[in-house]
Amino acid sequence: MASTLIIIPTYNEIENISNIIPKIFNCLSNCHVLVVDDNSPDGTSRSVKELIKNCEENIFIIDRLNKTGLGDAYIDGFRWALEKKYDYIFEMDADFSHDPASLPFMLEKLKEKEADVIIGSRYKDGVNVVNWPLSRILLSYFASLYVRLITRMPVKDPTAGFVGYSREVLNSLDLNKIKFIGYAFQIEMKYKSWINGFKLVEYPIIFKNRTRGTSKMDQSIILEAFIGVIRLRFFDRNTK
Repeated sequence: MASTLIIIPTYNEIENISNIIPKIFNCLSNCHVLVVDDNSPDGTSRSVKELIKNCEENIFIIDRLNKTGLGDAYIDGFRWALEKKYDYIFEMDADFSHDPASLPFMLEKLKEKEADVIIGSRYKDGVNVVNWPLSRILLSYFASLYVRLITRMPVKDPTAGFVGYSREVLNSLDLNKIKFIGYAFQIEMKYKSWINGFKLVEYPIIFKNRTRGTSKMDQSIILEAFIGVIRLRFFDRNTK
């Protein structure tokens, strides 16, 4: 069995999913892909199952009944990965904002023990974002500064969603205690990995805004992150 799993959460990503999976295999042939679909009404799950028919040993799917958030989808994927004993577990979006070409380089950092958590970072070397409106760039960049100020975590892109974990990191966390579902989920995973003593390393990527489908970001996700950071820093510091 492959030692590396790429987890892709989906909701209405039929325009992207059948293209991103082959691209992943082109860039990282010896891996498996797990799609966690939140009962997409556009038929995303059916599209994945068509791919599985042609490549059944490398692609898997979890069909969830309800859309309960990004964090919940990833937690289900993490549990599946740990049960199947993968050594390296990545999370990435389906919309090509995360370039699969970065996967081999990020994986190498984990395999060589240079990192326990490897973060595809938009802000490690300046601001590397393409086709985002200025308002979105400023929101994301200053949110990252806010997180660093409150948590003291030495990560320039704490809300990044292109992340690889070693098995040891996920095993160290009580996944039942991961509370948040949006950007705050990404912060929480990194923060709890960091306070558990694992090494977080940022790998510079160029983040491209989606060209197909619609963003799932809304005001509730932003508010959760704003409040969640304070909760993590001052109330949950000793909670794995």
